[in-house]
Amino acid sequence: MAKKKNVVVVDGVVQKQEMVGIFKKRPKYDEEGREIHYKKKKLFKSRVNRSFGGDLFMFLFLLIGGAFMAFPLIFAISNSLKPLYELFLFPPNLIVKNPTFRNYTDLFNIMSNSLVPLSKYIFNTVFITAVGTTLRVIFGTMASYPLSKRNFPGKAVIMQTVSLSLMFAAPAAQIANYMTMSAFGWIDTYWAVLVPAIGSSMAVYLVKNFVDQFPDAVLEAARIDGTGEFRLFFQIVMPNLKPAWMTLIVFAVQEYWNMGSTIYIYREELKTLNYALSQVAAAGIARQGVAMAISVVMMIVPVITFLITQSNILETMATSGMKD
Repeated sequence: MAKKKNVVVVDGVVQKQEMVGIFKKRPKYDEEGREIHYKKKKLFKSRVNRSFGGDLFMFLFLLIGGAFMAFPLIFAISNSLKPLYELFLFPPNLIVKNPTFRNYTDLFNIMSNSLVPLSKYIFNTVFITAVGTTLRVIFGTMASYPLSKRNFPGKAVIMQTVSLSLMFAAPAAQIANYMTMSAFGWIDTYWAVLVPAIGSSMAVYLVKNFVDQFPDAVLEAARIDGTGEFRLFFQIVMPNLKPAWMTLIVFAVQEYWNMGSTIYIYREELKTLNYALSQVAAAGIARQGVAMAISVVMMIVPVITFLITQSNILETMATSGMKD
């Protein structure tokens, strides 16, 4: 019997070979005729060699840490649902015993009867938060790019000035900002709050550290292909700085959403929601339940923003450390 590639010859009659082993990979041999064996690549990494006690300890550690971090949020929500008499119990109850939405309804009724509509306060806060965050991210990133990747006279002085400005207290910076806004006639306007967002030294300092990690070879290759600087920045550099501007978004939203009374705005119709709610909470002991409801309301937007952005930050931080 003689065998060929895909047939079997038996007594001069050609028959089809069984389809067993035809598609198997043929063995390879070295120069001495020995068969070469290749190690199969594992699709998944092997599990960490840890005992059951180690797994249990890690689970309990993460559980306790998560409960500790969630405690302020749970306690605030529980207090907002407590009736007034239960707020003054000692020792305080972590979980409300007689939940009620009276605090939220009282807050809504008080704000509905104010001279300025509640919708106006909400609009001011949303507008300032959205525009201020956008300006801080765009201008902070654009300012940090040349400080990291371009050479020009005075670059070191500018970077030292940015670093030095982080040491000043906020009231000291507000005095200089007020003098500037007053000179331009922007007091009692949105510009007095939004323009300082453009010159955030914290944004420049934070983003520059990320831009330093971006490989220069990619920028040079794009310039050789004829890519302009603005297209190079917005289409190549900006998407790779996602961890940086996601972090800026978290801090900016928290700052602008919680902005209360400022030295730049005095007209009631231009003030923010946090300012209006703080005036309600300052009425006395009778409104402590309303104050608890206010704290939960003001917590909603920053918490949602963090939940949306933190997954992107964790996902991109693993690949952000690019080097030449």
